[in-house]
Amino acid sequence: MSWRTVPLHKVASLESGFGFPREYQGDENQEFPFFRVSDMNIAGNEVLMENHSNTVTAAILKELGARAFPAGTVIFPKIGAAIATEKKRILTKPATYDNNVMGAVPKAGTNPKFLYYWFLQLKLSDQANPGHVPSIRKSVMEEILFPVVAPSEQFRIVELLDEADRLRRLRREADAKAARILPVLFLMMFGDPATNPKGLSVKLLGDPVVCDINPRTRVGLADSDLVSFVPMADVDEHLGRIIGGQSRPYGEVKKGFTPFQERDVLFAKITPCMQNGKAAIASGLIGGIGFGSTEFHVLRAGSDVTPEYLFALVRLQSFRNHAMSAFTGSAGQQRVPTEFLRQFRLPVPTRTDLQKFSSAINHLLACQIEAEHAADKLEAQFQLLLQLAFSGQLTAKWREGHMQELLAEMARQACALNLQVPIELEALS
Repeated sequence: MSWRTVPLHKVASLESGFGFPREYQGDENQEFPFFRVSDMNIAGNEVLMENHSNTVTAAILKELGARAFPAGTVIFPKIGAAIATEKKRILTKPATYDNNVMGAVPKAGTNPKFLYYWFLQLKLSDQANPGHVPSIRKSVMEEILFPVVAPSEQFRIVELLDEADRLRRLRREADAKAARILPVLFLMMFGDPATNPKGLSVKLLGDPVVCDINPRTRVGLADSDLVSFVPMADVDEHLGRIIGGQSRPYGEVKKGFTPFQERDVLFAKITPCMQNGKAAIASGLIGGIGFGSTEFHVLRAGSDVTPEYLFALVRLQSFRNHAMSAFTGSAGQQRVPTEFLRQFRLPVPTRTDLQKFSSAINHLLACQIEAEHAADKLEAQFQLLLQLAFSGQLTAKWREGHMQELLAEMARQACALNLQVPIELEALS
């Protein structure tokens, strides 16, 4: 079965956002939330835009030539690299958004959640203009074909997808809790490095027995030999591990990239990757050798610590806050200097405690990999449900029991959408 389709502008109004001068930003107590792309990353805003960093009054909206959009509007990034994040969110109250965002305001007969789930299976990157700064045009979005589905069937589809999405979110919440175990374990065993409450002996991170920072990695390879390759995007900021498994010929990466070896710790030095917690222990490298982004610091554990200890250290929020205070460079391109790492005063635990900690961390990382496999299965099942939902198969049996009701609803839709061909029974079979 295939549903009738119409251009998206028939069922939703596509609306771009407005400029948001800096002097109006930062007020959280006014009537209308003013969302930016970054607000889509706030905890609690994974689907519904419940939380905000900026608000404005009706008077300011008028002054800016802006307006508020209704609850149920589906918003998404429309400019730059943010398009590739494929984020889609739903407004929960009248609000507006800046000019890096576009919204789809559902018209009568279009369930906002149905519109949202339809957007989930739409790849925004495919709609963007290619170029140095990709962008999405309103005129392009308006012509994308959207299925004409009776309101009661939209509601049923939303019910089924909501339940599947709830299971996905429970899985993500469990993963987030697992990611918080590592810093808690570090602080329980060793305390905060800044205050050293356990009274451990202290050495500089740059002491050779503690860490070799950005070491030279000797590589006796032919240009055609494969090595592991790790771009910044392949370091997961939530769980702290390398994903992707890329490889490149040695000749392509021996210049202009950062070398490292098995069990080295990769630590992102540039903003915002450093603040976001991008760090990982290199493992499973081809021939034990890897190359990656020049924006990594490489930490090679000396005799007095372990890679797991260094990894947990750079993942601590307190360590990253301290590193931020040492940033050098211009806004948007700030980096943690090597000298900060060399001079960082690090409590050094006993060998016994280090071994206990490393064993616990390796067990935790193994559990995270298993959890990730489970999450991948759930994600694949959800994507299959989306495919079934928008191909008409998800509610096929339900449709059989509501045929007359659906025919009447679709006839009214055809009239409202000015469809020339009448709705026939065959359209639902």
